[in-house]
Amino acid sequence: MRVLISGASGLIGSALRARLSEEGHDVVVLVRRPAQDRREVEWDPAAGGLEQEAVEGFDAVVHLAAAGIGDGPWTSKRRRLIVESRTVPTELLARRIAAASSKPKVFLSASAIGFYGSRQEPVTESAGTADPGNFLSEVAVAWEDATAPAVAAGIRTVLLRSGIVIAGSGKLISRVLLPLKLFVGGPLGSGDTWWSWISLTDEVRAIAHLIESGVSGPVNLTSPNPVTNAEFTRALGRVVRRPVWLPVPRFLIRLVLGRDFADAMVFASARVVPEKLVQSGFVFTYPEIDGALRAELAG
Repeated sequence: MRVLISGASGLIGSALRARLSEEGHDVVVLVRRPAQDRREVEWDPAAGGLEQEAVEGFDAVVHLAAAGIGDGPWTSKRRRLIVESRTVPTELLARRIAAASSKPKVFLSASAIGFYGSRQEPVTESAGTADPGNFLSEVAVAWEDATAPAVAAGIRTVLLRSGIVIAGSGKLISRVLLPLKLFVGGPLGSGDTWWSWISLTDEVRAIAHLIESGVSGPVNLTSPNPVTNAEFTRALGRVVRRPVWLPVPRFLIRLVLGRDFADAMVFASARVVPEKLVQSGFVFTYPEIDGALRAELAG
């Protein structure tokens, strides 16, 4: 297949690009600088810059580009960037592929399990948002709504609601791992919030699977076995052979990570189940947290 990817230099995008290329697909990436060869397409989402002919003839388009949630304090300016870096490029790309004379068969667009807000009960893709005023929930809703032009054009559109991606270079993992390595780590706060996670290996395999499956709409990219924060931290301790004995106070986490980010990403509870992914026939390589951590941290 001929596949167009945005965000191909990021954690997930670079791994996906490598996998699809290894499988023999013709991968082209969107870049925000002059294209250097036929495997690159220049775009400037903020200025609406993306030539119509540049998106012609692709079998699949995978859109992963967005500003990092945890790359800075959530000032009003940063919040605006988080929203616009998701909605503006998504709508531009959706409009361009909708207007293409040779439309892609599928458009896969990144989203997040933040869509569901914070809850303790298990949730599948059939659940709606349940946390009015939750910033990340509002972001995810607007992000997904921006794919509307592709949906209206009849393009099979998949909304990739990703959980915490387990990878050695992942920022959240690095932040939890550091105090453990210094022998002062433990559960974050009470430790009873649910964390829905997926290994980088399975994240990439799932996206590749969804390109060729007939699934559309929201799909939870999470392991079928979410864990509490305390369970996650204990598993991480087992993998790196460090004791997990000293709970990290909530106030300290807020001080280090910023109150808004800590409350939304660390203390929000997400017990998300990948119902549609499993029903589509996908089999996880690492369904359990210990195996995922061992495999990804070893890499």
